[in-house]
Amino acid sequence: MPFKIVQDDITRMKVDAIVNSANPHAIIGGGVDYAIHAASGPELIIARKNIGEISTGSAFITPAFDLKAKYVIHTVGPVWRGGTENEVSYVRECYKNSLQVALENKCDSIAFPLISAGIFGFPKAKSLQIALSVISEFLLTHEMKVVMVVFDQTFNSLSEELFSSVSNFIEDNYCEEPLEDYDKCILNEEIEIIENNNLLAPSFQNDEICTSHTINAKRSLDALMKNVDETFSQSLLRLINEKDKTEVQVYKKANVDRKLFSKIRSNKYYKPSKITAISFAIALELNLDETKDLIKRAGFAFSHCTKFDLIIEYFIESENYDVFEINEVLFSFNQSPLGV
Repeated sequence: MPFKIVQDDITRMKVDAIVNSANPHAIIGGGVDYAIHAASGPELIIARKNIGEISTGSAFITPAFDLKAKYVIHTVGPVWRGGTENEVSYVRECYKNSLQVALENKCDSIAFPLISAGIFGFPKAKSLQIALSVISEFLLTHEMKVVMVVFDQTFNSLSEELFSSVSNFIEDNYCEEPLEDYDKCILNEEIEIIENNNLLAPSFQNDEICTSHTINAKRSLDALMKNVDETFSQSLLRLINEKDKTEVQVYKKANVDRKLFSKIRSNKYYKPSKITAISFAIALELNLDETKDLIKRAGFAFSHCTKFDLIIEYFIESENYDVFEINEVLFSFNQSPLGV
């Protein structure tokens, strides 16, 4: 997966480069800086002294020595002074320049902390938002695995309005019926056709469970019958063409790496995970009916018995297809991210 947020210790990350939110002077600071130096051994501070002073927003690279990474990229973020001294711009430059240094050193993977969000006092949620913006833009034109490492989930990076809206949607739609009953009724749905060939909503064998999950059919009957035997791979490639998108645009927007997409493309019987299937639906900006159809071809269905499915449904109904924002919400609700 090109980008993900994880709760972990950045010094333990097995990536080509980890980013150090460093002290501007050639000394060991606190927080992430101290942890990285402690884990890397005494040689890192020697290499850091060879760099000398680092101006705010700049980034420099050294070997990682005893760390599991190959390199440490040292970048200096700003001290938070209420946002009145270009702190946001400086943090943006930290993320941007660190990615550029990684690219120049042929790194295939990089792990970031929340820059300036520790002892420098920069708001954690704001640092994450800036990171998402810079990283998403970078990944549109480059191939690299990027990991955002947070120490814990005690902070909520979402706006109060978005968090409340998603929470209310989950509360209003969550059902406690067993998942297997719901999947059974979805997989056994029957399409009703009336005499004038209009396509009606599916009828279900168990109305008590499924009435709230009725599909809003928006495709013509001819279109439905024409593609009825398509596999997931065939349907995906057809939709990419119909939506007038390129394959690169779609797998990048899906937060899926090129190798996985190649496997799907070359094998018409390839069966992806449910998360991967949904990731492509988001990348294609499918409506809820189209999404249900696509993931069903991989053998899956939506359930109102899981927060993950409800969060995806919320974003589709809101016509918000930003995979990074969706993943930020999924992380905040302790759910698996898209793009796996």
